[in-house]
Amino acid sequence: MSLPAHPEYARLPVQSGAPRGSSWGVFGDDDQIGTINLLTPARVRSATRLVRRGDVFPLNWQLELPDPPLFSRRALSHTLIPLQPAGTDDRYDSFFPQASSHWDALCHTHHLEYGQYNATSEPASGTVHRTNGVEHWARRGIAGRFVLLDIAAQRAARGDRRSPGQRTQVTIDELQCTLSAQQVQLDGGDILLVRTGWLAWYQSQPASVRKDLSAKDVDFTSIGLSADESMAQWLWDNQVAAIAADNPALEATPFDESHVDRYLHYRLISLLGMAVGELFNLEGLAADCRADGCYQGLLTSAPLNKYGGSGSPANALAIK
Repeated sequence: MSLPAHPEYARLPVQSGAPRGSSWGVFGDDDQIGTINLLTPARVRSATRLVRRGDVFPLNWQLELPDPPLFSRRALSHTLIPLQPAGTDDRYDSFFPQASSHWDALCHTHHLEYGQYNATSEPASGTVHRTNGVEHWARRGIAGRFVLLDIAAQRAARGDRRSPGQRTQVTIDELQCTLSAQQVQLDGGDILLVRTGWLAWYQSQPASVRKDLSAKDVDFTSIGLSADESMAQWLWDNQVAAIAADNPALEATPFDESHVDRYLHYRLISLLGMAVGELFNLEGLAADCRADGCYQGLLTSAPLNKYGGSGSPANALAIK
């Protein structure tokens, strides 16, 4: 599999009539995979050579967390169904695939003016998106080199005592400084994992705080990436294939969906076709990376093969 040349962000778009800052047409006029295209067979083979010990780190929070759910989602209901003569089956009700550790599909976010990724402006047909559904990633699979940036550990080392429950923005400078401190660099086609410390913070909070976060819907505060256009440019120019973090929305909350410059999802998902993951459980992996000083390895993920799905549980494993 060969890819076309990766244009710099400043040279986007490559397609006449496409919006500024969009990658529409870079991977083909009919593409529905986006930056996952950067995970070429050669890059996957290279990532497998990073596995030294064979230790596996699941990056999936339990489906029942956060509890209560955030963003007006409902709690998962699990029913065991007896089977005869013995055994059980399962039934899930109120199952929100993006309630816990998850990927946002390319149909998840619609740009206010331009619609979905790659000039797809059609609305959902009934209850199913006809384009950019999560099944495209599921049928391809996600595998490649991960790079973990432990923002929380670097802040602690600097004496930065700001809580992940506050709205603090992770800037490009902070990402770059963390790369330098960890002595790791980005190569083309990486899956970037950002540990903000939010998930560990959440797990330390009493039930009253968790309930308050859920009640505030999108207005609660949390650490996350800055929403500046320069962040989208930095990720694109570093050829990041996917980015996932341990906080609720990747970017800092609260965010403002009424304006493109204040909602990073519009630029990453709708314009650039970038895979975005949220609420990844990075605690075990980060502890191991701090112990051995190695912040890279192989990541695999198998999203749900659901036609037209807006997202999927992560089903992600990091292997070192």
